[in-house]
Amino acid sequence: MKKILIGIVFGAILFFALYYTAVYYITYSEGYRAGELVKISHKGVFFKTWEGKLSQGISDELQFEFSVEENQKEVIESLKNLQGHKVKVTYKERFGTFPWLGDTKYYVTKVTKTEQH
Repeated sequence: MKKILIGIVFGAILFFALYYTAVYYITYSEGYRAGELVKISHKGVFFKTWEGKLSQGISDELQFEFSVEENQKEVIESLKNLQGHKVKVTYKERFGTFPWLGDTKYYVTKVTKTEQH
């Protein structure tokens, strides 16, 4: 009985480790989005994460919501300074997320200001 319990615990730990590694390190897609930076906020009760919104048009369907990892200090500062401006963001999409990483599957890795049209 003890061996079975140890096997189940070890299996659960191994499964979680593999799942976390797959979600965190395997990128589903990478790309670029451009639009007006509407929001950047540091939110959460237990896990504070950086969340933002890019407006790509008038309707809510053209809103791109994204997260920024805490270790991306330069990106966070750029986003704070560029709120309300037209920007181009580089992002990576993951298969899923965890509460301590962010609310979305989209993680911005770079931001640049674009010309106003």
